[in-house]
Amino acid sequence: MTTFPSSAAPPGHRDRRATAAACTTVVLWASAFVSIRSAGEAYSPGALALGRLLAGSLALGSLLLLRREGLPPRAAWPGILWSGLLWFGLYMVVLNWGEQQVDAGTAAMVVNIGPLLIALLGSRLLGEGLPRRLLLGMGVSFAGAAVVGLSMSGHGSSSVLGVLLCLLAAVAYAGGVVGQKPALRHGSALQITTFGCLVGTVACLPFAGALISDAADAPLSATLNMVYLGIFPTALAFTTWAYALARTTAGRMGATTYAVPALVVLMSWLLLDEVPALLTVAGGLLCLAGVAVSRMRPQTGATRKNPAQPVEGPPHDAECQAADRP
Repeated sequence: MTTFPSSAAPPGHRDRRATAAACTTVVLWASAFVSIRSAGEAYSPGALALGRLLAGSLALGSLLLLRREGLPPRAAWPGILWSGLLWFGLYMVVLNWGEQQVDAGTAAMVVNIGPLLIALLGSRLLGEGLPRRLLLGMGVSFAGAAVVGLSMSGHGSSSVLGVLLCLLAAVAYAGGVVGQKPALRHGSALQITTFGCLVGTVACLPFAGALISDAADAPLSATLNMVYLGIFPTALAFTTWAYALARTTAGRMGATTYAVPALVVLMSWLLLDEVPALLTVAGGLLCLAGVAVSRMRPQTGATRKNPAQPVEGPPHDAECQAADRP
């Protein structure tokens, strides 16, 4: 959640911090699937989304006041509103709803269209380009996600409505990320995340009655899982995501989330005693391999000759430009 001025660390250190932030996000988002399974049994989709966002807004707002960062600049607000409505609001509600209509495997396959849409929208709207390594890595990871999904299918019911809801969740996720990226040029990761979460909370207020009703009957474990979702996979993970997104392209960040299915398989094995099939493990390894390929940076001739010596001249692509920003 801390911002690092360009004078505090060389570009290499800043890049490692961005990578660490992205890894934090992926691990916490993977843990969210385990918590949603518990909380979703007691809370309806809209109530769970609102409760999660309320907890996240409280945590983020408190930190924002402690750091005295204040309101983001006016230029950041279009992206904040866009990401708040699509990602924090619409995405969380329809994903919760969709996962009640389809089995986990089908949901995983459909929602994982999101990173591909992010890369395409980022290329079209943000001028990021589509490097070959990114496309190759995303293709490998998507194949892995499909394998994981196929290996998990058949353990629940599926419906056309559920598939459409998961598809809408993927579109909302992609649109929210692409909308958030320009806002990060004008405000800090904490500012953009805090006010995006607040916008999503306001959008979900119509579910306040359902939240109160569900909370009265929900077991303590489900409520604690909802609070966990708000503080860690929302408040912390969305802030580390924004920090990393400000320092790389939307396409590369989207590709990083393909590590989530592999981590979900591992966490379900360790925490829920759900032993994965060999096909599931193979799909998870494909996801991780694709992420590794997509995160690789092509070397220039100068860097091959002397990796310790910085390359002079302008950055070779938009990713390098983003990495050099504070």
